[in-house]
Amino acid sequence: MLLLLLLPIAGCTAWDGRDNTLGRRPAATAANTTPEALYAEGMEALTAERYQRAVELFDTVEREHPYSAFATNAKLMSAYGEYMRNRYTEALGALDRFIQLHPAHRDIAYAYYLRALSYYEQINDTQRDQRTTEQAMAALQDVSNRFPNTPYARDARLKMDLARDHLAGREMTIGRFYQTRRLYTAAIGRFRRVVDDYQTTNHVPEALHRLTELYLTMGLVDEARRTAAVLGHNYPGNPWYQDSYALLVDGAEGTEVNRPGFFGRVVGSIF
Repeated sequence: MLLLLLLPIAGCTAWDGRDNTLGRRPAATAANTTPEALYAEGMEALTAERYQRAVELFDTVEREHPYSAFATNAKLMSAYGEYMRNRYTEALGALDRFIQLHPAHRDIAYAYYLRALSYYEQINDTQRDQRTTEQAMAALQDVSNRFPNTPYARDARLKMDLARDHLAGREMTIGRFYQTRRLYTAAIGRFRRVVDDYQTTNHVPEALHRLTELYLTMGLVDEARRTAAVLGHNYPGNPWYQDSYALLVDGAEGTEVNRPGFFGRVVGSIF
């Protein structure tokens, strides 16, 4: 009688509400299946873009056959499955464990690269905190430093440029905010950081123009002219230089149609 009562409970434990005809292996037989078969089924699930099922199968290989030749690769493929599901926290946890336990694995470069991608895919827009962008930059730099002659390093360097541009955009957003609030010293600090730390980004011309505006607003005419000269020397045909030139030279026309009247009044009072 006791066995008859326990059998239904065991059956409920093994079944999760989904039909086994979809390819789900009953939990009771997982331990009796060879690691090769489980791993192959996991790869088939990845190919079919059934990532949750693939992760379950790879985790089963690691759990039920931890000493098999397939267990190590299963760790890495499970992390890839989590990445493809946009579960980046889980992917990062799995990748950190893999890197720590298998530093000499033949696919260690890919593990570092996938780890960097897991950060990179979480980069927020420039209106939000950029801690994830900084983490992505550090992880991408790590790939470039450790594996400089691999395709992973080349792609990492490209993504670093995009992430750097993203960080510069964040500084510009904050700088503009300070400028509109007339917090000129704080705004100058942000724009100077773009010029000094993100010289390869496309935000530098605008940063130099904003500095020119701010220096004029504060009555620092010589500093404004020097900044505009730097802008003109490095970006002679850039619209931002035309706007800076228009601020400094009477009668010159800028490209901004809707320039705020505040700066026009300030420049007029200086000259």
